[in-house]
Amino acid sequence: MARASTPQKKAVATVAAWTIGLLIFFPILWTILTSFKTEADAIANPPKVLFFDWTLENYGVVQERSDYARYLWNSIVIAGGSTLLGLIVAIPAAWSMAFVPGKRTKDVLMWMLSTKMLPAVGVLYPIYLVMIRLGVLDTKGALIVVLMLINLPIIIWMLYTYFKEIPGEILEAARMDGASLREEILYILTPMAVPGIASTLLLNIILAWNEAFWTLNLTAAKAAPLTAFIASYSSPEGLFYAKLSAASTMAIAPILIMGWFSQKQLVRGLTFGAVK
Repeated sequence: MARASTPQKKAVATVAAWTIGLLIFFPILWTILTSFKTEADAIANPPKVLFFDWTLENYGVVQERSDYARYLWNSIVIAGGSTLLGLIVAIPAAWSMAFVPGKRTKDVLMWMLSTKMLPAVGVLYPIYLVMIRLGVLDTKGALIVVLMLINLPIIIWMLYTYFKEIPGEILEAARMDGASLREEILYILTPMAVPGIASTLLLNIILAWNEAFWTLNLTAAKAAPLTAFIASYSSPEGLFYAKLSAASTMAIAPILIMGWFSQKQLVRGLTFGAVK
C-alpha cells in the first residue's frame, strides 16, 4: 500500500506546486499581457485575455516619455552597490558571531532581526532631515547606504546561518599554519561559503531592486530608480493601465531574467548547510 500511494503523493504534490506557482505568476503574466493592449482593451469588461489587438504602442510611448536607460542604470548602481557594501560589512560580523560568539550574541542577532519590524515611516523624517543637512538628498550614494542598513540584518542572519555549518576546526588549522585574520576570512571561509554568499547576494539584490518606499521618498530626479519610473505613470487624471503595465514590465524584466538564470545557484545557496 505504501509503494502504491507514493506515486499518488508525488502527483498531488506536483499538481499543488504547479497550482501555487501559477497563482503567484499570474499577476506578472497579466501585467505583461496588459502591456500589449490598448487602453480601451486594458479596462474592457469582461477582460480580454488573449484575443485583443496586440500593440507595441505603449512601449514606444514609455520610451519617448521617460529616459528608461537612466532609471535602469540607477537601479543597477543602487541595488548592486548596497548589496556589495552590505557583504563587506556583514561577512566579518557574521564570522565573529559564528566562530567567536559572546554571551549576548544571540540577543544581538534577535535585536537586529527585530529592527526589520520597525515601520519604515517611523524613521523616515529623521533620515530625511539628516540627508538634507548633509546635502546628499537625491543621490545614489545616500540611497546605497540607506538600503544597505535596511537589509543588513537579513544579510548577517543568512551569512551567520551558513557560517555555522562550516567546521570551526578548519579555521583553527589555518590559524595554526600562520594564517592571519584577513587571510582566514578571504581565503578559507569565503571560498567554502560561496553558495551561501551567492544566494545572499542574489536575494538582497532583489530586495534592493524592488524597494519602493525609500526610493520614492529619498529621490526626485537624479537618483530615481525603476520604482520611481513605474510610479511616474500614475497621474491626477487616473491610471493609464496599459502604459503602467508596459513600464512595470520594463522595470521587472531585468530582475526576472537574472532570477531565471540564477535560480539553481539561489536554491543551492538557500539549502546550503541544510544537510550535513
